[in-house]
Amino acid sequence: MSASERRAALARAALVVVERDGVHAATTRAIVAEAGMPLGSFHYAVPSRDELLRDVVELVVEGEGDAALAALLADAVDPADAIRRTLTAYLDHVRAAPGREQAMFELTQYALRTPDLSDLPPEQYARYHGLAAQILSAAEAHLGIRWTVPVAELARLVVTITDGVTLGWLADRDDVAAERTIDLAARALAPFAEPASASAATSAPSA
Repeated sequence: MSASERRAALARAALVVVERDGVHAATTRAIVAEAGMPLGSFHYAVPSRDELLRDVVELVVEGEGDAALAALLADAVDPADAIRRTLTAYLDHVRAAPGREQAMFELTQYALRTPDLSDLPPEQYARYHGLAAQILSAAEAHLGIRWTVPVAELARLVVTITDGVTLGWLADRDDVAAERTIDLAARALAPFAEPASASAATSAPSA
């Protein structure tokens, strides 16, 4: 295996360990054992364990994005329906791997307390915000709408909602309550959309 292939395999193994046992258990020995590699191969591929945690964040964010975009581009009929489908797909992703989402919160808290990783939380949330903005922009094209507030601001609100839904569900595992929260969120966010044609007509110069 090349160094880059080893690093990718170690990141996948680290994700398994963190998801199963928590960040505190993700030692270099535990990670290489999960990957089926000798200990010496770790530092051949990765400068440090903390550096590998960045790769773990990237793996998880990519998976969340695929789940959300797949739902959005399905059969949504209006903004509320698109938002509901997207947030429900995200919740399904959480329910399928609750340990993984719990680990992501743990990684954020760990990084906030680790000087060498001080740039990871803002980087992590910049990726979340960017993904949400991508989904919102895709909704505009898919539904023929425009958002009446800046997409970047709406993206931060969507991430705040998903964080809340995730933490709430991890705490009580109440599917019905989480789905009701998603429905309320969809109804609250939908009024920020208007038909793109209406926007064009409003901005067109008068004859």
